[in-house]
Amino acid sequence: MKEIRKIFEKYGIILSDFQIKQFEDFFAVLIETNKYMNLTAITDEREVILKHFLDSCLAEKNFPKNSTVIDVGSGAGFPAIPLKVIRPDLRICMLDSLNKRINFLNAVIEKLHMEGIYAVHARAEDYAKQNREKFDVATARAVAQLNTLSEYLLPFVKVGGYAVIYKSAKLQEELQNAENAIKILGGKVKKVENFVVEEENLDRNILVLEKIAKTPPKYPRDKNKPKTNPIV
Repeated sequence: MKEIRKIFEKYGIILSDFQIKQFEDFFAVLIETNKYMNLTAITDEREVILKHFLDSCLAEKNFPKNSTVIDVGSGAGFPAIPLKVIRPDLRICMLDSLNKRINFLNAVIEKLHMEGIYAVHARAEDYAKQNREKFDVATARAVAQLNTLSEYLLPFVKVGGYAVIYKSAKLQEELQNAENAIKILGGKVKKVENFVVEEENLDRNILVLEKIAKTPPKYPRDKNKPKTNPIV
């Protein structure tokens, strides 16, 4: 992990020795657990730093200080764990539908001595029923289409809050297809930020949606409808 300080510094993020130790410990738990659980196809140290750790942190300026955050489909803890390392002020809920991933996330929280972050085993559409519009920010670093993702995220966000979505270079096409869904769900596009991680030639877009109106109670729909029958 000798390179991590220099890499992060290049992108405007200054790491303390304690934060570097947290990233080292996270990497160790991730790689060890990945031997028997499919968490990531990326295992090379430098690639993990760039494609998981740094990538998760590129959007951090879009998370207001001391905000409550829900990371929907947290998986192996991206972006939630790296964000918590560099932004200990954030209070984060990591949501995932697979219990063995929740066990992994709890092991990471314990290993990194983190407070103000917890993992919940639930599907987004179920958890939203009791937690509507409770969070300042909802985030996801997922492969779902934007109209699907918006239906999973925006119901969690308070009016005046944000959905921060990590996307690839193909965002503009997805935005056109999701324009109506975002409006119906109470959101509007606030901004798009583009980052190019030159070391890996990664082109990353960060989409920030502002919640300007309450989400109608029927959303998110259950029975996997946001994926199988997305809002058009």
